Amino acid sequence: MLILDNVAVRRGEECLLVGLDLHLCPGQMLQVIGANGAGKTSLLAAVAGLLPCEQGRVLWAGEDIAVRREPYAAALTYVGHAPGLKAALSALENLEFLLALRGLKRSRAQLQAALEEVGLAGEAYSPLIRLSAGQKRRVALARLRLEDSLLWILDEPFTAIDRQGVAALEERMAGHAAAGGMVLFTTHHAMPERAGLAELDLTPYRPGDAA
Repeated sequence: MLILDNVAVRRGEECLLVGLDLHLCPGQMLQVIGANGAGKTSLLAAVAGLLPCEQGRVLWAGEDIAVRREPYAAALTYVGHAPGLKAALSALENLEFLLALRGLKRSRAQLQAALEEVGLAGEAYSPLIRLSAGQKRRVALARLRLEDSLLWILDEPFTAIDRQGVAALEERMAGHAAAGGMVLFTTHHAMPERAGLAELDLTPYRPGDAA
């Protein structure tokens, strides 16, 4: 279980969120909603351990991730708003590099199958600099097939993806939750109603709004 206990998030000099409590269990998908600037991206970065909490704790399996980071990092796949890829490397090389950072190794056949699943069957050896924004996003999302993580944290995962890709990703996320995984994500895309899908509105946790 992922738990946020009285979390506050700050970006620079601005306190974005205060007093946020959250429980996310296996089998659940949680969509974080709120106006632009509400703190959605900052919250996901804090939950992923990339941004320190101003107050409160993020707990994984009952342990503070600020104290015991390694088990949490091993269970987590984070795909940020920026794809986090190297332009000079090919799509396949980027996946190899990202997996190596986690101490994982997959065969070339597995990497190519993951790229094929996200619609990039013919782009495995194309340098990222030659790919469109949507194709780069698909490369980043191919990690979801390869990393076997329990928790997915996805910031605007549908950005720049066509209708067919959106539908495939919706099914991928739902399938992950149905198999006992967890998905925490932001999107401006209207998600279809599904079992296990809930929303977290950040408005009540904004300091100005709460006042």
